[in-house]
Amino acid sequence: MTTRSPHEAARQEFRAFVDAHVAPQADERHRTETTRPETVQALAERGYLGVNTPERFGGGGRDMVTVGLLAGELGRGCSSIRSLFTVHTMVAQAVARWGTKEQKATWLPRLARGEQIGAFALSEPEAGSDAAAIVTTARPDGDDYVLDGHKVWITYGELADVFLVFARAPEGPTAFLVERDRPGLRTEPIFGMFGIRGSMTAKVYLDGCRVPRANLVARPGLGVSHVAGAALDLGRYTVAWGCVGILDACLAATLDYTSARRQFGQPLKEHQLVRRLVSDMVTGAHAARLLCTEAGRLKDAGDPGALAATSIAKYFASTAAARAAGDAMQLHGANGCSAGYPLQRYLGDAKIAEVIEGSTQIQQIVIAEYGYQNRAGERGASATASVEKGT
Repeated sequence: MTTRSPHEAARQEFRAFVDAHVAPQADERHRTETTRPETVQALAERGYLGVNTPERFGGGGRDMVTVGLLAGELGRGCSSIRSLFTVHTMVAQAVARWGTKEQKATWLPRLARGEQIGAFALSEPEAGSDAAAIVTTARPDGDDYVLDGHKVWITYGELADVFLVFARAPEGPTAFLVERDRPGLRTEPIFGMFGIRGSMTAKVYLDGCRVPRANLVARPGLGVSHVAGAALDLGRYTVAWGCVGILDACLAATLDYTSARRQFGQPLKEHQLVRRLVSDMVTGAHAARLLCTEAGRLKDAGDPGALAATSIAKYFASTAAARAAGDAMQLHGANGCSAGYPLQRYLGDAKIAEVIEGSTQIQQIVIAEYGYQNRAGERGASATASVEKGT
């Protein structure tokens, strides 16, 4: 009798949950551009919204590979729900790593239990990939800061109870926890997204929004370099795993359809060109899973190479998912272009994944720089070894 590994057991648990509570309403979320409260409640009741929060604060304290497996299964079922998981855990991780003792005691149990949903408010109309270019301001005023500005593309901004807002204070970019009910904060829904349409994306307006200094996360000036940087790394990781889920979904849909659909007197799967596209999907799914698993393993080990590994995983998985979604739609023919099949949703979700948490082009820059630095280190080590040998 073969004993399943803890990671495989977790994956099977997550898969069963997604099949029961997430996947059945995925097309409805895409069509209505909203998420039912009971889906969020189901995530909360299973402890999945606190999976990466330390146990002493009521979370699961699970390792990063397990966190990734959950993101992957959520992505297989519905990328919008995976997006909720991504932004919520980004906020929780920021508080856990950079928050004060009081902030951790106050916010982490609420976030872990899903009593409060967090959203990550960094992007602005003129500040996307260049996060340091934010122009939202935070003016000190006695024991408070007064925030003024406009955020956009805030995932689950219409649902969130607390926003991790980044604004420019006199000392530089600074992070704040801002509750939805604070006077001066309002949201406006964004409809018609190409992908993750059920993620209740919003614009966030801050108009003289007064926030106590006690809500400041980390020191003033460290908002982008430290708080946002660490949170975005986690976001890239869960997005990468979500793309593994999209790959799995595209592959399953394609295998089923090409086995059942007949053209020219035989099943589609018997045509060589069809098999070529399917082979690319199979290979992409396997490779993406391995890259994401390696990134998670390095994170769990505290290896400094985890940052580069995460960028590589996100770059490969998102581009592979976009290709697979396009190929799956092609193989479904006109059916793939219709609302009766999920291929439109897969393609839109995959293309969004190539943009969020560091676009494909940003990842290419980062990965190339890693390659050059790694090579320089290798050459330096080789030269040192030669000197020590007297050659």
